[in-house]
Amino acid sequence: MSAKEISRLEVIQRLAEKRLSQKEAAEIMRISVRQVKRLLRTYRQTGASGLVSKRRGKPSNNQLKPEIKQKVLDMIKGKYQGFGPTLACEKLVEVEKIEISKESVRKIMIIEGMWKGRKVRKKSVHQMRERRACFGELVQIDGSPYAWFENRGSYCTLLVAIDDASGKLVGLLFVEQESFHGYARMIKPYLEKYGKPVAFYSDKHGIFRVNQASVGKGDTITQFGRAMQSLEIEILCANTPQAKGRVERANQTLQDRLVKELRLRNISTIEAGNSYLTEYMSDFNQRFSVLPRSQHDAHRPLMVSENLEHILSWQEPRTLSKNLTLQFKKVVYQIKTERPTYALRNAQVTVCQNAENQISILYKGKPLEYTIFHKQKHLSEIVDTKQINQALQKQHKTYSPSPDHPWRKPFIKNRSCSLNQT
Repeated sequence: MSAKEISRLEVIQRLAEKRLSQKEAAEIMRISVRQVKRLLRTYRQTGASGLVSKRRGKPSNNQLKPEIKQKVLDMIKGKYQGFGPTLACEKLVEVEKIEISKESVRKIMIIEGMWKGRKVRKKSVHQMRERRACFGELVQIDGSPYAWFENRGSYCTLLVAIDDASGKLVGLLFVEQESFHGYARMIKPYLEKYGKPVAFYSDKHGIFRVNQASVGKGDTITQFGRAMQSLEIEILCANTPQAKGRVERANQTLQDRLVKELRLRNISTIEAGNSYLTEYMSDFNQRFSVLPRSQHDAHRPLMVSENLEHILSWQEPRTLSKNLTLQFKKVVYQIKTERPTYALRNAQVTVCQNAENQISILYKGKPLEYTIFHKQKHLSEIVDTKQINQALQKQHKTYSPSPDHPWRKPFIKNRSCSLNQT
C-alpha cells in the first residue's frame, strides 16, 4: 500500500469503530462524504485490500499507442532532428497532424537520451523592468551573428527589432554584418508601415553612438544618430545586455526556431532568407506577442518633407573647389552645371550614399549632376573590431601551387652524386 492508502486505512478503521463521524473523516481525507461511505462499505466487505488501487501494475488508459510513439520517435530522429520538445511538438501537431502533448514528446526524448533539462545554476539577479504601456513607445534593436543557415550557407547576421510593449517583431533582416546601411534597410519598411516610434533601444555599438572622443575637431554623432535626429526619434543605449532583455531573449528564440524553419525549407542564402522572414514574423507574433496595457499607438506618422531615401543614406558635407570638384571616399567628382561656375564656388553640398553605393550630391536639398573625374587606388581601410572576421574572409586566398609545380615533385637527395658520376 502507498502512504496515502495507509493513512486512509487508519481513518476508515477509526470511522468503523465509530471514533469519527463521516463528515470528520471526509475533512481529514479531503474527499466528499459520499466517497467516505463507498470506502467504508468496501472496507467492511473486503478488508484493507479493498482500499488498494485496482489500477496498480496496469498500463495507463491515456498512454500513447506503440505505433504512434515509434512514428514520433522516427520523425524526431529524422526530419526534426535537433528540435527542442516544444518546437517538435508544434510541428508534429501542425504539420504531421499527430495529436500529442509537449510533455509526451519531452518524455520520449529524455528516455532516448536526446534531451536534457537545463542545469539549475546560480543566476545574477537583475532588477525587473515593466513593459512599456504603448505600442511604439520603445523598440529594441540588435544584431545577432550566428550560423543561421548552418553548413548550407555563409555565416551572417540577423538584425532584429522588437516592440517592448507587445513583444511583437517589427523588423528582421539578414545581412553580412552589422552596418548603418543594414539597419537603415531594416527600419525603412517598419517606418513606412507603422510610423515613427518614440525611441530605439540598442547596445553601445559604434553604429549608434560615438564610443571614442574625437581628437580635436570631429563628429560627435554617428550616421544612424543623425538620421534618427532628423526623424525626431530618440536613441537609448543600454549599459548591459540584460537591460535590453526583450531583444536578447528574442535572439535566443530565433536561434533555436528560425534555424529549424530555414532547414525544413532548405533555405541557404541571404536573399531567400529575407524573402521568408515576412511570413515567419507573422507566425512568431501570433504565437508570442501580447496585448499592450494601453490601446494607444505611440507611433507618429511620417511627414511629407521627410524623405527616407535621403535621411537613411550615408551623408557627409563637402565644400566645392573653384573647379567645382569634391572628393568623397577616394573618388573625385566633377559637378556639371549650366549656371555660371562662380555661383557654386566654395558652396556647401551634401554627399549621400545609399545601400547600393549610389551617390547623389545635394545642394540646398536639390541634386546636382556630376561625373567621376578620378578614382584613387584602394590602399587600406579602417575596420571595426566586430567586423574583423568578415573583413578577413573577403581577403584573397593564399597562393597554392598547381599539381604539376616543381615544388610538388619529390626531392632527390643524391642528385649531386649522380651528376658527378656522369
